[in-house]
Amino acid sequence: MVKDEIKNRVIYVYPKLPQAEKWKDSAEKQGMTLSRFVMEHVENSMRQEEDDSYQSRAALSKRIRELEEDLTEARKEARMMRIVADKLEKENRNLRTAPFLDEGFQGVRQYEKELVELLMQGRRLKDDEILSELGIDRSDTESVKAVSNQLISLEAYGLVKTTAHGWMWSK
Repeated sequence: MVKDEIKNRVIYVYPKLPQAEKWKDSAEKQGMTLSRFVMEHVENSMRQEEDDSYQSRAALSKRIRELEEDLTEARKEARMMRIVADKLEKENRNLRTAPFLDEGFQGVRQYEKELVELLMQGRRLKDDEILSELGIDRSDTESVKAVSNQLISLEAYGLVKTTAHGWMWSK
């Protein structure tokens, strides 16, 4: 019974020896057995006759490589854009905080909206938490000083108060 089942699955192919060697080499390069290689190529050929939109393994592999290259380029562009955005954000912060660093400044100072919204949430926030939430590095002394000056100024207006547990919005 098992013998009959095996005999029913066998298909005989009689390629010339150089052609058979070429098939074996191609199968090895693709990591397949010779039987699998022949079967896949026959199936590919049949599918191409049945369906015009069918793509062979080679065509799909080529498309995958192209998409991977596109993805690599897109990641490079995204990384560069993040760097530029970070630089612009830092420049913008410096411009917004400059009036709070100049003790002789006269005129209207605009408070950092993120700082005010953060404090208005009603949580008590320590200095480190505020800086972290605003995305300010402690080593950026000018930005740290500007935030501190804004907090002091908001406290002078009675909008925030400082406690042993940090800053909080006065209701």
